[in-house]
Amino acid sequence: MLLGLAVVVALAATGVWNPFPGLWDWVDRSEPISEPDVVWQQRIGGTPRSVTIAGDTVVVEQRTRVEARSLATGDQLWERKADWSAVAGGDRDPVVAVGKLLVKGYELLDPTTGATRRRDDDAVAVWTYRNLLLDAHCTDATDCTLSAWDPRGTAPLWTAFLPGVSSGLLADNPGLRGTRRLTATRVDDGVAGPEPVPPLLGFPVDGRVHVVDTATGRVLQNVEPGRDERLSIVGGRMLRIAARSQDGTCYFAISARDPATGQEAWQRAGVNLRTADSAGCAQREDPQGARNVLIGVGPDGREAVIDGYDGRLLWAGDPGARLIAVDDRYALFRSTDKRSVVARELGTDRVLWTQPASGKAGAALTPYAAVITDEKPSRLVAVEPRSGRELAVLRTPANALAVGPQGMIVGEGREIGYIRFGATGGAPAPPPGDGGNPGNPGPGGTRPGSGDDDDNCGPKRELCPDPAGGKDG
Repeated sequence: MLLGLAVVVALAATGVWNPFPGLWDWVDRSEPISEPDVVWQQRIGGTPRSVTIAGDTVVVEQRTRVEARSLATGDQLWERKADWSAVAGGDRDPVVAVGKLLVKGYELLDPTTGATRRRDDDAVAVWTYRNLLLDAHCTDATDCTLSAWDPRGTAPLWTAFLPGVSSGLLADNPGLRGTRRLTATRVDDGVAGPEPVPPLLGFPVDGRVHVVDTATGRVLQNVEPGRDERLSIVGGRMLRIAARSQDGTCYFAISARDPATGQEAWQRAGVNLRTADSAGCAQREDPQGARNVLIGVGPDGREAVIDGYDGRLLWAGDPGARLIAVDDRYALFRSTDKRSVVARELGTDRVLWTQPASGKAGAALTPYAAVITDEKPSRLVAVEPRSGRELAVLRTPANALAVGPQGMIVGEGREIGYIRFGATGGAPAPPPGDGGNPGNPGPGGTRPGSGDDDDNCGPKRELCPDPAGGKDG
């Protein structure tokens, strides 16, 4: 054995034959990340902080750099040193914003080539959406300008004055007053990619909330909450959520107002939006929900989904049912017997589909697929949100990192891989259209009057301006 090893070393040293690189490749070969196998699998330099499908590329954010890979092959296209990154734009017009911590400014990169499309040297914060990009410039702590851009635009669509956006340099997507998404084990919080910009945004500044109309840039309200109140901007309304401590419990009341007029639009009492975390009733969290809907718990202990625009009850769960995912269209919940995940269309009593799952199953809703996670065995299942048709069924311990029109990215540690929908299940439904037009924040990209507005404009069409240029919410 020693003689054989000496001969191999001698052959390698003289360049005649070197088996060591191939041997190391065999030792370091990655095991398949899922069963069935993925279309491609790549090992990246570090554990990803976020992964986003941007058109024909996959943008991977790591601790000190960002890189893009081909969605078709997984091959690296470019790499850039950066402390943070965020994707804006839709399927046809994505851009990647990158920057450094504690340094003003950012760059917008082409996701395919990595070339700089636009550079800003002074912005202290950036917010990225499917159809809009916002940045803030501050000459001092109380003098800031908010600007809105088309993701690939070269001139601002509008600008607005704010007396500060907060203290310090805030990098990408600092928190605003809206809703908290439901989370699921093994599903990344940003799995759906950038969302359409809401009709109104609430900027917290020095204890007050400044409400900005994202269509015009007009600052509609500058409100200071009461001592027992929390303000939240949901579905084109400003919610004043009051929590009062009495008899060892919290009593809640919600008043929703039209920010343009200050008039009350609706009110509800007795619904716990989970904004308080103790019997002291101090509200330190935004309400749970998604886009235009809120999640609450009624006096009878049943979970409920409420329309943020008009206060309608869109869904009320049975005793013991547990809501695990929601958006403007659907609610996914674990059945009372904890043997399945059930999908319901909001505002109706119709059950759309049922998927067998354990009592520990989690889920997430994206424009292209509902993703369900389960244990024993560890599985990821992607289904068409309306019909429940299976798009991908994977036996894998990996996490769902990003979902796109034709497939999803899964990952475990430094390994990421791409699953194409239809390879392990039924053919996918046609994907939603592109929301790249800033005049149409809906995920489907249709304009009012096209016949497809209801799914894309929100429950009350508050996401789509009317043809006369006004807004109804």
